[in-house]
Amino acid sequence: MKTRPRHAFTLIELLTVMAIIGLLAALVLPVLDRVRSKARAAVSASNLRQLASATLAYVGDNREFFPPGMSLDNLTRWHGARTSTKNSAAFDASKGWLGPYLGRDGRVKKCPEFSRLEPAPESFELSSGGYGYNMTYLGGPAARGTAKDPYRPTRFSTVSEPGRTILFTTTAFAVSGGLQEYPFSEPPRWLTPAGALSGHSQPSVHFRFGGKALVAWCDGRVSTETPNDQTGPNFYNGDNATARIGWFGPVEHNGYWNPRYSRLAQ
Repeated sequence: MKTRPRHAFTLIELLTVMAIIGLLAALVLPVLDRVRSKARAAVSASNLRQLASATLAYVGDNREFFPPGMSLDNLTRWHGARTSTKNSAAFDASKGWLGPYLGRDGRVKKCPEFSRLEPAPESFELSSGGYGYNMTYLGGPAARGTAKDPYRPTRFSTVSEPGRTILFTTTAFAVSGGLQEYPFSEPPRWLTPAGALSGHSQPSVHFRFGGKALVAWCDGRVSTETPNDQTGPNFYNGDNATARIGWFGPVEHNGYWNPRYSRLAQ
């Protein structure tokens, strides 16, 4: 009985198949990466909605006052507490003002996109998850404070347009050696104790989702925003432009960080 000769692939056929596989991979992998990036953005947006919900629950339990951004002794922040003010002192993420409103473990969930980026070898800010609070105007505005209590929070009823006032944004600080978490979303200019704008602050809004930042507003809504300014080197030997850190929206009167912006801009 005769057997049929086996047909072996020629070198040209193998190379053709490998080329086709390589071409398909080149087409599919970027699509998969975009899908994964969108999934991480959806998770991060969910985290921000949870932070907004936790903040509004705190407001409801505390005579309409927003949670403080930090304590006078710098041991307690909205996202945690520590026993020392040394830069290396870690925050217990379950003991911040929002802890009781953040689920069973009382911790801020970490942004999955931030976790993929190169972290700085040392960090003086941890446990805020890659999200920053509008402390300047909501959690302790200098203009409303006193010598004994400079971090007196704002009342929700004074925010005339919650849908146009920033509550949280995705944040980071570019430092020498990488990125670190930063718990505050800084407006373009400092606010003096008298309530006047002074100088320029260090930006902290991080546009890590395809060049966009995620923003939670005081009405609980979450949106994506594109930058209007990404500056160069900062005070910490980091490059904001390379790290995609800057500001968005109008900058006069500190823009959407300022609850009174709409009235001032008229």
